[in-house]
Amino acid sequence: MSAAASEEIEIIEKAKSLLGESYVPSDDEEYMDERQQAYFQMLLLEWKRSIHSAADQTLESLASGPIREPDLNDRASSETDWGIELRTRDRQRKLISKIDSALRRIAQGEYGYCEVTGDPIGLKRLIARPVATMTVEAQEAHERREKISRDD
Repeated sequence: MSAAASEEIEIIEKAKSLLGESYVPSDDEEYMDERQQAYFQMLLLEWKRSIHSAADQTLESLASGPIREPDLNDRASSETDWGIELRTRDRQRKLISKIDSALRRIAQGEYGYCEVTGDPIGLKRLIARPVATMTVEAQEAHERREKISRDD
């Protein structure tokens, strides 16, 4: 096991001991206190680990050999399935960089705050999208500007 993987496991175990089994951040607590940061760090690390696990399974399947479907329709269907699987893994590869960025923001004490306005992003949004970097309002404004520039 790599040093980074064992470090991540150690962080997850520490977070679990700090949080307990049923902890969920609430608005009654101080925003982004130590428990909330540990919760999101654990959530992000486990998400990253599950992505790596799925990628390993895909690699094992690919390594098991080429598609050997005698029927052309079956072969086409299998190739389509593999294409979808590989596109999914590529999207998840890009997601890992966002997860790593969120973990860096936690370490720097910047996690949970909008990179545009500096306002708190909000617990509900972070629980739904732990890699979010903007408030809903800032994200909507960003998407409107993007749409306008695409339309030009």
